[in-house]
Amino acid sequence: MNRQLTARGMLVGLLGLLVITASSMYVALRMGALPWPTVFVTVVSMAALKKAKGSTLQEINVTHTIMSSGAMVAGGLAFTLPGLWMLNPDASFSTLSLIVLTVVGAILGTLFSALFRRQFIEEEKLPYPMGLASYNTLLAGMKGGNGAKTLFASMGGSAVFTVLRDGFGKIPALLTLFKGNAMIPSFSIWISPMAMGIGAIIGPILALVWFGGSIFGFFVLTPIALATGLFHSMAEADVFRSNLGIGLMIGTGLGVFVKAVFSKAKGKKGNGERKPFPLRTKLLIFLVMLFAAVLLGIGTEISLPQALILIVGIYLTTYLSGMLTGQTGINPMEIFGILTLLVVQFFTNPSLIASFSIAAVTAVACGLTGDVMNDLKSGHMLGTDPKQQLAGEGIGGVIGAILSVFVLLIMKRAFGGFGTAELPAPQAAAVSAMVGGLGNVPAFVIGCIVGLTLFLCKVPAATLGLGVYLPVYISSIMGLGALVAAIVKKGFSKKYKEDTISGTAGLVASGLLGGEGITGVAIAILSMLK
Repeated sequence: MNRQLTARGMLVGLLGLLVITASSMYVALRMGALPWPTVFVTVVSMAALKKAKGSTLQEINVTHTIMSSGAMVAGGLAFTLPGLWMLNPDASFSTLSLIVLTVVGAILGTLFSALFRRQFIEEEKLPYPMGLASYNTLLAGMKGGNGAKTLFASMGGSAVFTVLRDGFGKIPALLTLFKGNAMIPSFSIWISPMAMGIGAIIGPILALVWFGGSIFGFFVLTPIALATGLFHSMAEADVFRSNLGIGLMIGTGLGVFVKAVFSKAKGKKGNGERKPFPLRTKLLIFLVMLFAAVLLGIGTEISLPQALILIVGIYLTTYLSGMLTGQTGINPMEIFGILTLLVVQFFTNPSLIASFSIAAVTAVACGLTGDVMNDLKSGHMLGTDPKQQLAGEGIGGVIGAILSVFVLLIMKRAFGGFGTAELPAPQAAAVSAMVGGLGNVPAFVIGCIVGLTLFLCKVPAATLGLGVYLPVYISSIMGLGALVAAIVKKGFSKKYKEDTISGTAGLVASGLLGGEGITGVAIAILSMLK
C-alpha cells in the first residue's frame, strides 16, 4: 500500500500549518479576504517531500491536506468573532470557551465533509477549482514535461502580475468600466488572474448563472426599483438585493431538506444508487453530533437547546459551503454564520456573546468544509485514501483551531482591538451589523421561496444567489474567464483534439489560480512578520 499519512508528512504538515494559520488570521483581519492556501501548501509539501525516500503523490497530498486545514478555521474565526469586541470592547470571553467553539467547529466541518464527499465529488463531479489546480500542480511538478512547463509558466506569470498589483501597486485591483449614478450602480471588473482561472475551470454554464445573478441584482432589479419609487436610495436597494441573494442561497438549503424528507417518505435512497451508511456509522455520527452539542452547552454561553438547533443549522450550511465551493470556488463562511444565527434567534433569544459564538462556530465549520472538499477533490483524482485524508484534516483542523484562538487574542492585545486602521476586520464588522437581524425580511423570504423552487427544478439557485449577493466586479471577472476559455477552445478545435485543448486550458487556468494564491499567501506572511 502507498505511503499516505506518515510521521514525516505529519511533521511537515504541522510545521507548515503553524505559519499558514497565523498568516491567514492576519490577512483575514487586515484585508477582510483570504486567499485559498491549497496550491501554496501543495508546492511547499512537494518541495519538502519530493526527494524523500519512498515518497508518493498520495503522501504529499495528505501532507498538504494537513498543512492547509488551519487557514479556513482561522478565517471563520476572524470573519465573525471580532465583531463582538467592536460592539462591546469590554466583552468578556474566556479562552477556554473560544477553544471549545473552534474545536467543535473543526470537528463538525470534518465530519460533515466526510458525509458529503461521495455526493459532491464522485456523483455530481463538481469542479472544485482549487482542488483541480492542486492536482494539476502536483502531477506536473512530479512528472515534469511539457505539461509542467505550461503550468509553471502560467503560474509564474500570475505570480509576477500579483506582485506588481499587490506588492508594488503598479496595477490597479479594480477597473471601472462604467461610473454609476443615483439610479445605476458602477460596473467594475476585478483584475485577478486567479478569478479568471476559476471562471475557466467552472465552465460557462455556472459562470453565466453567477454573472446573470449579478446583472439581475445590480442592473435590472436596482434601477427598476429606484425608478418606480420602491426604494428611495441606493443604500435601501442594496439591502434588498443582498438579502434577496442570501435568501436564494438559503432556499437551496431548504430544498436539500425538503428533497431528503420527500425521498425518505417515498422510500428512495436519495441520489441514484447511493448505499446508505451502516447502522454503526449512523450511530457514531449521532454520538459525535450529540457530544458537540453537549460540549457547546457546557463550555460556552450557548444553551443546550440552542446548541441542538445550531448543529442542524451547521449541517445545512456546511452542505451549502461544500456545494458553492465546488461550483464557484467561493465560500462565504461568515454569511453562513449569520444565517445559522438567524435560525437560532427564530426559536430562542441568545445573548450577545452567544450570538457571536453561534456565528463563529458555524463559520469555522463551513470554512474547514470548503478546504476539506478541495483537498478531497485532488485526493480523489490521485487515488488517495479519503479516510487518511480526513484523519489528517481533522488533526490539522483541531490543532489549527486551538492555534487560531491564541493568534486572535495576541493580535487583539498587540493592536488594541479590532475595527481600527491596523485591523479593520471588515467581514466581522458586517456580521456585527447583522447580529440584530436581517435588513429586509420580505426580500429574504422571497429569495428563500424562489431558491427552493429553482433547486427543486434543478437550477443552481445557490450560485445564482451568490451572484445577486456578491459585488459585480467578482462576478464579471469569473464570467470573462469562462468566456475566454470557451473562445480559445472553439478557436483551436479544428487544429487539436478536444482532450488536448481541455488539458492545456486546465493547466493554464490552474497556473493562474496557483500563482496568485501562492503570492497572496507569501505577501500575507511577509506582512505579518513586518
